[in-house]
Amino acid sequence: MCAKKYITIFWLALFCGFAHAGDEAGEQASSMAQITTQWTSTAQEILLNALNLTGVKYKYGGKSPETGLDCSGFVRYVFQQAANLTLPHGARAISQLGQAIPMDQLQPGDLVFFNTLKNAFSHVGIYIGEGRFIHAPSSGGNIRVADMNDAYWSNRFNGARRLETATQRPIEASAE
Repeated sequence: MCAKKYITIFWLALFCGFAHAGDEAGEQASSMAQITTQWTSTAQEILLNALNLTGVKYKYGGKSPETGLDCSGFVRYVFQQAANLTLPHGARAISQLGQAIPMDQLQPGDLVFFNTLKNAFSHVGIYIGEGRFIHAPSSGGNIRVADMNDAYWSNRFNGARRLETATQRPIEASAE
């Protein structure tokens, strides 16, 4: 398990753009340490849990890594495991929680929403930093990191939300 955590930290550094070609290992570790000390321990756990699921297959309505996850099932699973938060299943329902935040104030662990089905808030992912997010994309795909600046994602961005995880209490969804 410990080795898996170190591999995840490596991937996190790589995905967030902190592992640059030509940098020395000491500089990379120092940069990563400086960045992660700015995050809460809960945000770190959210990112580690999310990145550990990279490669898990997409399954519509999926709720577990063993059988597959859809976008909201992925977010729900990560927040339950990392922050002990119980989120509703469904991107739209999740989009009603927390506090809306502007794109220029995104922090790792925030939720990002997209209109992918000609429906506002039809897709959700977890922001990991440097304009990237991790998500369960669609049928036939696997959980992976994507760049929010890619034309597909930037044209479909609906907004972002920050969930308060400091209290460690479950967030209950309002009736739909």
